[in-house]
Amino acid sequence: MTTPAQAKGRTPEARLSADEARRLALRAQGLLGAPDRRGGARGVLRRLGAVQLDTISVLARSHELVPYARLGAVGRAEVEAAYWTPRPAGAPTSHPHGFEYWSHAACVLPIEEWPHFAFRRRAFQARGHRWHVMEDAERSCAAVRDRLTAEGPLTATELGGAKNGGEWYDWSETKIAVEWLLDTGEVVCTERRGWKRVYDLAERAVPDALFHDDLDDAECMRRLVAQAGAAMGVATRADLADYHRLKAEQVDAVIEGTGLVPVEVEGWSRPAWADPAALAAPVRGRHRTTLLSPFDSLIWDRPRTERIFGFTHRLEAYTPKARRVHGYFAMPLLTGGRLAGRVDPGREGRTLVARQVSLDGVKAVAPMAQALREAAEWVGCDSVRIERCDDARLAAELVTALG
Repeated sequence: MTTPAQAKGRTPEARLSADEARRLALRAQGLLGAPDRRGGARGVLRRLGAVQLDTISVLARSHELVPYARLGAVGRAEVEAAYWTPRPAGAPTSHPHGFEYWSHAACVLPIEEWPHFAFRRRAFQARGHRWHVMEDAERSCAAVRDRLTAEGPLTATELGGAKNGGEWYDWSETKIAVEWLLDTGEVVCTERRGWKRVYDLAERAVPDALFHDDLDDAECMRRLVAQAGAAMGVATRADLADYHRLKAEQVDAVIEGTGLVPVEVEGWSRPAWADPAALAAPVRGRHRTTLLSPFDSLIWDRPRTERIFGFTHRLEAYTPKARRVHGYFAMPLLTGGRLAGRVDPGREGRTLVARQVSLDGVKAVAPMAQALREAAEWVGCDSVRIERCDDARLAAELVTALG
């Protein structure tokens, strides 16, 4: 086991400036260099290892915004096809490209990673229950298995109803049962239909070569820590743990066998590790200018975002409106490898409305105008309206730039 204290005593493979670490992180996330258009949205999923899902849809849902930020105008159908393989009624078995499970949060994961989440499925099984409690777990789970076996993929509504009629968390016995079977690996979410999970038996949906829980916990976590390191380029222990929501001691236990190498980063107070392949290749290429989902894996870890970009960002969707600083779904502006502002977008007919804009100086005006125009075109809007900007002079320049 390599503890942080021990890592401090090891000779680092490289000493990185803060700028070099930032550029490594951007390239690892697919936001510096030529976009991988041949790999498309599926290539983005495999590169990142996890794409977070969320119910909020402003310009688009977050899992659509992630490939858009890296590839540009990706069609919704292309994104859905990259994550899932819908199976029409009566069609022969076809396996999904991804599956939904608990990683950083509820995420789409490459189907190849199914074996590496065995440790989490076992942990759920050992706990014995969800935070919801079933009245008759054995009967309810058996009923779900029987329906899926006989009828194929179904939503919770099709299985008998997701709610009892109360608040959103007032789940039906059937919904609790199918979610428990998902947690423990008997059932898998193979797609979203109208934002409802579509459940299938894992033994039918997961390819035979991947459908096993043979890997022990250490091997699972070793793979996930290595994958997180490659997806981030350079990371602290806390960064590595947060990516797939592992514990710090779990990272410590496997870091030695991941292939990641210790590095020293200017201004970072904690030990860091880097992907050796990232260190070996010169970091160059064009930076993306784009708007980022608050749930994008480049910025979903707020302390890491502040450390790398000097940018403080908080999702305010669940903050009372009167207390919001930057808006309901403020999307950071990435340009020139920096986070240079943010915008809270909305749509009114064919107009993209920038409800609130913040800019980091005049140099951010042209990139924000570009990002807004491109986003508007992507979602089928033909105009952009600035509703509010925290700097009147920059607001006037932004309106001019958009014109």
